[in-house]
Amino acid sequence: MCAAILVLQAVVLFLTGVVSIGTTDLGAGTALGIGVGLAVICVVAAGLLGRPGGYALGWLVQAVSIALGFLVTTMFFLGVVFLALWAGAYFLGAKVDREKAEREVLEREWQAERGAGA
Repeated sequence: MCAAILVLQAVVLFLTGVVSIGTTDLGAGTALGIGVGLAVICVVAAGLLGRPGGYALGWLVQAVSIALGFLVTTMFFLGVVFLALWAGAYFLGAKVDREKAEREVLEREWQAERGAGA
């Protein structure tokens, strides 16, 4: 779920770069560079989620998204929305992983008891 959130966020951050061309004092190259750079970081973070540091990079993306609100005011709202989605996916995913591991242990124990009693 976290990877999906980051990919959707990449699209929004790229479009934020496009929007900031006409709404900020940044030059077109700088605005697009920020948008493309943040979108690439999102995609890289999504790809690194199975490795150490991947989730930390995802949390960093959330902080930068909110901070982007100083350039494009709407990003204060969108940054908080994506932070909520990211946090929900992160914590719910961790809960699902824990429950899955517990179920596998219980299934192995049940199989061992059933095999020994038959």
